[in-house]
Amino acid sequence: MSAWELPTTVDVCGQTFAIRSDFRAVLDALAALADPELSQQEQYLACLEIMYPDWQALPDANAALRAAFTFISAGQENSSAKHLPRLVDWEQDAGMIAPAVDKVLGYSCRRCEYLHWWEFLGAFQGIGDGLFAQVVNIRNKRAKGKKLEKSELEFARENEKLIKLRTPESAEDKAEKQRLLALLGG
Repeated sequence: MSAWELPTTVDVCGQTFAIRSDFRAVLDALAALADPELSQQEQYLACLEIMYPDWQALPDANAALRAAFTFISAGQENSSAKHLPRLVDWEQDAGMIAPAVDKVLGYSCRRCEYLHWWEFLGAFQGIGDGLFAQVVNIRNKRAKGKKLEKSELEFARENEKLIKLRTPESAEDKAEKQRLLALLGG
C-alpha cells in the first residue's frame, strides 16, 4: 500500500481483515475503551466488535487489538507512548471538534456518509485558531502548571464547563450514590 492510500483492512496474524474505517466507528471504539462501566476485557471486546465486521473470525484478540490501535494511531505503532495529560474528550468536546474539523474539511463531517478516520484525524490535527484550540490550550497550560494570561483567565472563568474535562463516573461511584440516595429516601 502506498503512503497516499487509506487502508480499509489490517493484517492480523498474516491474515487480512476488513476494519471499519469511518471516523464514527473509531470514535465509538474509543468511547468503549474509556467506558468506566466496562472491565478492561469488556472494553477490548467492545473495541474488537466495533472495529471488525468479522470480529468472531479473528485468530488472535491481542494481535487484532494491536492492529486496531495501530490503525487508530494512523499507522503509527505506539511503542514509545509517553503518559501525556488528557486534553481532549471526544464525546464531551464533540460540539467544538466537529465545527473545527468542518472548517478544515470545507464540509460537514457529521452529514457526510463516510469519512475515513485518517482523513478525519488529519483535519483534526489541522485545526487552527478557534474555540476548540483555545479550550485545549488552557487545559494544556493547567495540566502543566503554567500561568494563564489575563484574557485566558477571563475566558476560563466564563467557560469553565467547556474547559473542565468530566471524569466518567465509575460503577462503584454510581452504586454508592444510589445507596446514599436510598438512605435519604430519594
